[in-house]
Amino acid sequence: MRHVIALDVGGTGMKAALAGAGGELLHQARRPTGRERGPDAVVEGIIDFAAELRAHGEERFGEPAAAVGIAVPGIVDEEQGVAAYSANLGWRDVPLRRLLSERLGGVPVALGHDVRAGGLAEGRIGAGRGADRFLFVPLGTGIAGAIGIDGRVEAGAHGFAGEIGHIVVRPGGTACPCGQRGCLERFASAAAVSEAWAATCGDAEADAADCAKAVASGDPNAVRIWQQAVDALADGLVTALTLLDPRTLIIGGGLAEAGETLFTPLRDAVRQRVTFQKLPSIVPAALGDTAGCLGAGLLAWDLLDTTDRTEVSP
Repeated sequence: MRHVIALDVGGTGMKAALAGAGGELLHQARRPTGRERGPDAVVEGIIDFAAELRAHGEERFGEPAAAVGIAVPGIVDEEQGVAAYSANLGWRDVPLRRLLSERLGGVPVALGHDVRAGGLAEGRIGAGRGADRFLFVPLGTGIAGAIGIDGRVEAGAHGFAGEIGHIVVRPGGTACPCGQRGCLERFASAAAVSEAWAATCGDAEADAADCAKAVASGDPNAVRIWQQAVDALADGLVTALTLLDPRTLIIGGGLAEAGETLFTPLRDAVRQRVTFQKLPSIVPAALGDTAGCLGAGLLAWDLLDTTDRTEVSP
């Protein structure tokens, strides 16, 4: 049975799968990234994991994987197959495509950005299915974005497309590690809400999910913090939809797990801010933490489709 290897590498863990041609996950596995052992050890761990998956697929399906798709965080040069930089993993200019292909007997490898891969999956087989233009925005430790256009995700000229978390929504506001002040992710990420709520309630362990529960119970301090985050997010999203005119806005990540506690005020806030712009559908992501892995699988199949077309071209 023809299949591909899909790998989604995060700061703390790796999710992997063998994926069928329809995007279905035929086998799934997880393991720690092991970043405490250093960047070289992380790379070796990824390659070893992929080799184990290849062996499992060959034993189970009678043939090795036809391709590999891998999604990683940070700055990614997808064309060259290089993980250019990742603060979380300590990487600089890691030639992941070459390293994986060499270890796996020359198999074709597609390298992608984790958020763009997740957006690809949400757009094709998740919450954005059928939308010709979408924007996927996961609200986690930071805020990134994936710009979907006709079934693909735009990387930009230098791999930076979709970095909505670094739109300045509060000029002169909180300093951001990127060097600016007032970036969206400093106000509307799950990490920002967790930090604000922990400081307000006096519990260092409190997080955004606890804040959402307090909002639902009517705690005025929680409502204030939550509304500040929603207002900042709406400002950033309206900037994005003014530029991109998406048909669908897909919101994912930890903050989206609050459900209508987030989506009801967010839809209202965006509606209040638009003037001439067309209001997109604002929907929760559908694939959860499997989105990156599913997207990596789609990248692998896309690579095979491109290779197949090239081989039959005159």
